[in-house]
Amino acid sequence: MIARRWLWFGRWAFAADFQLLTASANILDTMIARVQGILGAVYENSIELSVGMISYELLVAAADIKGLQVQVGQRIEFFTIDYLEGSPGHGSLTPRLIGFLTPTDRDFFRLFVTVKGIGPRRALRAMVHSAARIAGAINQRDAKFLVSLPEIGKRTAEQIIAELSGKLDMAAGAPESAAAGARTDEQERAIVALTQLGEKRLEAQMLVDRACRADPTLTDASAITQAAYRLKAGG
Repeated sequence: MIARRWLWFGRWAFAADFQLLTASANILDTMIARVQGILGAVYENSIELSVGMISYELLVAAADIKGLQVQVGQRIEFFTIDYLEGSPGHGSLTPRLIGFLTPTDRDFFRLFVTVKGIGPRRALRAMVHSAARIAGAINQRDAKFLVSLPEIGKRTAEQIIAELSGKLDMAAGAPESAAAGARTDEQERAIVALTQLGEKRLEAQMLVDRACRADPTLTDASAITQAAYRLKAGG
């Protein structure tokens, strides 16, 4: 079904199914909500995913690039958003698919692009940290942290806080407890790696937290993942 939809999409017969994204509005759709396939290549801001005989290009968040580079050749699942990029007034519309490693990241992105002036590509470039960390900074009204993100200046940071502060409980991962805001990006990548290997997200979070408490010197996602599995094997 996904392949058939994508081919139809590629022939531009999309008006009835896809909402438009123009320069003045960020309107995202999820006709294709989830894609699973073999990670074929990782580029500067996108990846190539092989699903059967079809290869998809997915735009991804900057924070995910490093972790995905070591997973080329593996089966990966992405939670997706699709949209049309361009201006219908100029007759130039390009179909795009954005991929996230967790539904929580996708939920955060949906809210992030509702801020005036933040389009999909700008948002993805700005997401150099985990969605949980950025959402935590927004809820704490930490403008200094937000200004440190690519594409985000002082005025935009203030706009983000004004529009989203207090609205990001779901994106910040309420079930994860207060520990989520304290996790490093490498710990978040380890959690993603564990979920890709079949662990439930909450279980992955608990394993990573336990591993890092047991050995505070763990700083690399791969080492954290291995330590978490050793903990699980040892009970």
